[in-house]
Amino acid sequence: NYLINNKIIEPHRTNLIRGSGVDLSEFKYSKETKGEINVVLASRLQRDKGVLEFIEAASKLIESGLKAKFILVGMIDDQNPSAIEKKKIEEWENEGLIIWLGHQSNMPAILKDAHIVCLPSYREGLPKVLLEAASCGRPIVATDVPGCREIVIHGYNGYLVPVMDSDMLSKCLHELIINKALRQEMGLKGRELVENNFSINIVIEKTISL
Repeated sequence: NYLINNKIIEPHRTNLIRGSGVDLSEFKYSKETKGEINVVLASRLQRDKGVLEFIEAASKLIESGLKAKFILVGMIDDQNPSAIEKKKIEEWENEGLIIWLGHQSNMPAILKDAHIVCLPSYREGLPKVLLEAASCGRPIVATDVPGCREIVIHGYNGYLVPVMDSDMLSKCLHELIINKALRQEMGLKGRELVENNFSINIVIEKTISL
């Protein structure tokens, strides 16, 4: 819209391809595993990915007596000024707030074991991990920012919460943790959303066509 409104490009010569797509055969739909609920945040461990809000929400839910595991997946990016210090992550682990798995290369397996995927990021492009989570049939709780809005429809396949709002984040996570039927319903809708809009085959076809 910006480019069109400023007459940099002509409307009939534009084409929007949303994201790089996801391989539906690699990130397969699966029913959730039995046992304690796993809430997963998978990203580089930076403040602007909403890691602090995730920890605050986890703390509130654990203090309320809710049974769930809060899992961080990702590496520390020492070169980024927003990076979370390793010492801090280890403190959270020792307090029993989170489990830190570090960098993981097998994301299909991580998402298969997840019950809910969370990304309370301050800003995004179109997060690959959310496409992959939806493809695996996992409900998502993310922030109401461009990028996350592309893949999460509030109340349909997950929830969108305000940036830096750990209270609302904890409320939405609580709703999904206690409601298996809601998780399954949102997970199925997320898979359908990816199949119809974000399959890598669709993206390839659009790109070659263009």
